[in-house]
Amino acid sequence: MEILFLLFLGKPLWMWLLFIMVVLALLAFDLGVLHKDDHEIGVAESLRMSAMYILLGLSFAGFIWWQMDATATAQYLTAFVVEKTLAMDNIFVIALIFGFFAIPREYQHRVLFWGILGVILLRGIMIGLGATIVDRYHWVLYIFAVFLILTGIKMLFTADKEHKIEENGLVRFLKRRMHVTERIHGHAFFVRQPSAATGRITRHATPLFLALVMIEIADLVFAVDSVPAVFTITTDPYIVYTSNIFAILGLRALYFALAAILHRFAYLKYALSVLLVFIGSKIFIADAMGWEKFPPAWSLGITFAILGAGVAFSLWKTAGPRSHGGQPRVKTTRARP
Repeated sequence: MEILFLLFLGKPLWMWLLFIMVVLALLAFDLGVLHKDDHEIGVAESLRMSAMYILLGLSFAGFIWWQMDATATAQYLTAFVVEKTLAMDNIFVIALIFGFFAIPREYQHRVLFWGILGVILLRGIMIGLGATIVDRYHWVLYIFAVFLILTGIKMLFTADKEHKIEENGLVRFLKRRMHVTERIHGHAFFVRQPSAATGRITRHATPLFLALVMIEIADLVFAVDSVPAVFTITTDPYIVYTSNIFAILGLRALYFALAAILHRFAYLKYALSVLLVFIGSKIFIADAMGWEKFPPAWSLGITFAILGAGVAFSLWKTAGPRSHGGQPRVKTTRARP
């Protein structure tokens, strides 16, 4: 039993194993019980699932408080909120991907479910490497901070830019290198059918698989922003990783409710850009004020204020007749190899 108390990235191994077991149990319950059969997820079911994940994520803050302290709890909650809101932009892209590949709603949960397994692994690798680098070279945090400030400024001026999936180089590469079917084959990612060129039975990827790959790549791109953002809040890899995973689990559950009303959050991207600038500036503000670090309670309060203002402004500006100003233009034609 002594092995369970060995330190791994600054925390006892049992704490890491407990978290992984909780996540795996949630995923098994999700796929094996809640979504054993393919079906279209409605708004009510999506909200129930999201509420469950948010409640679990917030409850985990109690575990952080019990095992660590109040400061760590405030850092976890701030990281949880920041990650969840930064991932909102990911929902816009997921909606575009599903629309471009014409993925029926009853199969979208399957793609997101298997996608989260990749996220757990990729985020773990990125956070592990980031924690090791920051531990050895603390000045890297200043590079993260400058990167976040520049990213926030860039996002502020490109918030209305359209994502064009059809121009994505990875999509073109996959279609050149793989056999791809022209239509969906149930919930299968791969099927065996005659090749159009040779007539031989070969393995073909379906649009479902291409959508899965694109969603994984999109998450990796967004992680380049969100992981450094959380490291400027706390350098504790346990808090960084657990807040990341709980936030992503809940947001993907909420996707099915938000996808129908994305236009109501058209101006939230501007708030996210301001949030990135604030997060990146905290380390410089703390140095200027002579603080050891920016007060976690202040950080949490300012984060809520920025996001609350963004949500309120979005809802106000998009009230009444449906506005298309910030809604992603979703392709509905089927992707062809």
